[in-house]
Amino acid sequence: MNGPYVLDLQEVDQTRVAVVGGKGAHLGGLSRIEGIRVPEGFCVTTDAFRRIMAEAPSIAGGLDQLSLLDPDDREAIRTLSARIRRTIEGITIPDDVAAAITHALGGQGEHVAYAVRSSATAEDLPTASFAGQQDTYLNVVGPAEILRHISRCWASLFTERAVIYRRRNGIDHRTVHMAVVVQRMVLPQASGILFTADPVTGNRKVATVDAGFGLGEALVSGLVNPDVFTVRDGEVVAKAIAAKQRAVHALSAGGTREVAIDSQRREQPALTDAQVVRLVELGRRIEGHFGRPQDIEWCLADDAFHIVQSRPITTLFPIPVPETDDLENHVYVSVGHQQMMTDPMKPLGLSMWRLTAMVAMHEAGGRLFVDVTRRLASPASRDGLLDLMGRGDPLVRDALETVLDRDDFIPSLPDTAPGGPPAGGAPAPIETDPGVVTELIERSRTSIAALERDIRTKSGPALFDFLLEAFEEHKRVLADPLSLQAIMAGMEATWWLNDQLGEWLGEKNAADTLTLSAPDNITSEMGLALLDVADVIRPHPEVVEFLQAADDEDFLDRLAKLPGGTEAREAIEAYLDRYGMRCVGEIDITRPRWRERPTTLVPVILDNVRNFERGAAERRFEQGRRKARAKEQEVLSRLRALPDGDRKADETKRMIDRVRTFIGYREYPKYGIVSRTFVYKQALLAEAERLVQAGVLPEKEDIFYLTFQELHDVVRTNRADERLIQERKDAFRSYHALTAPRVLTSDGEALTGAYRRDDAPAGALVGLPVSTGTVEGRARVILDIGEADLEAGDILVTTFTDPSWSPLFVAIAGLVTEVGGLMTHGAVIAREYGLPAVVGVEGATRLIQDGQRIRVHGTDGYIEILS
Repeated sequence: MNGPYVLDLQEVDQTRVAVVGGKGAHLGGLSRIEGIRVPEGFCVTTDAFRRIMAEAPSIAGGLDQLSLLDPDDREAIRTLSARIRRTIEGITIPDDVAAAITHALGGQGEHVAYAVRSSATAEDLPTASFAGQQDTYLNVVGPAEILRHISRCWASLFTERAVIYRRRNGIDHRTVHMAVVVQRMVLPQASGILFTADPVTGNRKVATVDAGFGLGEALVSGLVNPDVFTVRDGEVVAKAIAAKQRAVHALSAGGTREVAIDSQRREQPALTDAQVVRLVELGRRIEGHFGRPQDIEWCLADDAFHIVQSRPITTLFPIPVPETDDLENHVYVSVGHQQMMTDPMKPLGLSMWRLTAMVAMHEAGGRLFVDVTRRLASPASRDGLLDLMGRGDPLVRDALETVLDRDDFIPSLPDTAPGGPPAGGAPAPIETDPGVVTELIERSRTSIAALERDIRTKSGPALFDFLLEAFEEHKRVLADPLSLQAIMAGMEATWWLNDQLGEWLGEKNAADTLTLSAPDNITSEMGLALLDVADVIRPHPEVVEFLQAADDEDFLDRLAKLPGGTEAREAIEAYLDRYGMRCVGEIDITRPRWRERPTTLVPVILDNVRNFERGAAERRFEQGRRKARAKEQEVLSRLRALPDGDRKADETKRMIDRVRTFIGYREYPKYGIVSRTFVYKQALLAEAERLVQAGVLPEKEDIFYLTFQELHDVVRTNRADERLIQERKDAFRSYHALTAPRVLTSDGEALTGAYRRDDAPAGALVGLPVSTGTVEGRARVILDIGEADLEAGDILVTTFTDPSWSPLFVAIAGLVTEVGGLMTHGAVIAREYGLPAVVGVEGATRLIQDGQRIRVHGTDGYIEILS
């Protein structure tokens, strides 16, 4: 149209983001959709922006400074970004750029009004919308004013909010450029926003329309509440009509102003139902064109809808893709909520977990889900599934029941089983024999030793063939009937004790005390063993001082030079030999293990040095054993005083012996899985090192962004798709902004469930009681175990705890998590250590502030915030 500086909207589409920015590219794409009206206009390209930036070399230095600032240092960002904006606005637009823009305005006349809108290259992307981060100017009249507002749009790339948004999304300021969209103004009777999926629930079959009178600025700025319409299957199914006091209208000379709405019109809807349905039909057409749900800005003028912007809704959780395109409804349950790791996983982690899992899994948003539709549809398996889910996490059960309450979502299948328990039901019981646990642990150790021995000689494609066989052994170990019987024996004995002693004695969660210091619990032993490491370090002040400054992973090599350093190093190394395969989020093979990053343990060791005295581990274990024994004697004595007391006491004694025999083993299979996973990882990283040496990959960790099969292909061909790896990195970063739902439907609806209880005080945070007792103390909100700084009596508040958090448990007085269930690792270890604990507290790390005093009611399942 006008050289490199101006392109008509009709000339651009999604392939030209680098030239016209996200908004310009989307508008160009919109203008090509049949039946969609887009106000005519043009884009001032990023080439023009680069010309402007080159006019002031000082800006480059400012960008360097910006990239070094802490994203939380708002004052410094505000000052520096304002200076950059002033510089850009002060630059005179070069004559050839100004001439191209003026020519594009053509013969429209001096008084034609335009909207001048920012369009950055990192904007309206599938992974980050940047909504509201740059500026838009409405009703701009005359070429001189349009040029001035184009300069303001360029400068708005460096508003404080845009700078912080980019930093938090990991985007380099220097890689983002600004185009500007100039469009004829539409002077609407009504305007607003259409979401083609419900932005709250995520349901893709529900659209919502926000509407108000006049220009959309009244809604965007919060000046008025909008009318809200909900549409499903071509019908308005709900609406809320607001009292609209004011609107924003365009002025003939340019600019806008607020006006009062006539009192008779204030409570009239801004759109008729027929108009709403027609708008949603247009939205579905736009959604189909872009291939994902859209957030659409629209205007209504002369009964015609004009689309002035469409961007992807980036906050929706993706929907798992079913194995067959059956068009049926599906219900998915989060694996992460069961495994205590709701963070996203990298592709290698996802594919490795799927290859070694006992059930089929589906990936969405960097998380894994299991399709439970058929088990919910069949009466033979439904109750068992709900019971299992409810014992693990009541919120999952409630979410599933919410779906079942909608009679039309999952059709009930006829019972096809000829009778008997459904497949995957409870295994046969076993004798209460500690020798069973000893045998199972030995079996696991033997299997892992064979894996370590046999994998040493494998490399190249042969390694991948070997690993596929190893995965079958991995699954065989997981499915060992004796192992499953032992796990179920411990859990069923726990449930029996809680149920029966609750009924007979009015005791709540009696098993919590009866299982204190149960034998053979590898996870609780791991926490106590780090107390023993602290005992070795504590007498050597130079070692303690050295560890306080340790911030690189080779610190162990330097320890030996200090008095007491050799003993300290040997103690830490021995700990890593036994537990170094563990880490936070350990189900993801790509996560750095303690053996790879031993500095992670240093803050916990130092907390133990400070908070405990020598011999704390042994004392603590023995104290728990004594409490459990005393509780056993008290319970049996009280039972014998009841009618039929001897029988009740004898049954209870058998169950206490059973729970103490088997409950500790509950933690061992996970330890075995993680031990095997670390062996796999070391072998794959050795392959990655060879790929780096051969120039196939720039970095070893790039293999984490490939699936197992893709990595196999790279090793076989010595060729890697660097663009694919970069796309995966960008996607993984974007997944961190998504909250994984407990339950997800094929409509995209995310369900979190509710407790539906009324027994907690007003204002209390409700959760699931998993370890009995009440404790009051200082809340420590810790999201990264490497930043632990605990004092005796602190209460740990975090999102989730997998076994790697256990070393912190020895130093705290109580536990609160956002995710968890009765038999998840954090709950088991809290009971082992006698810590009052409440898990599954939605939003706990946001609602409880670090340092507040709180009271944890571990018996009744709620938290009171005291200060």
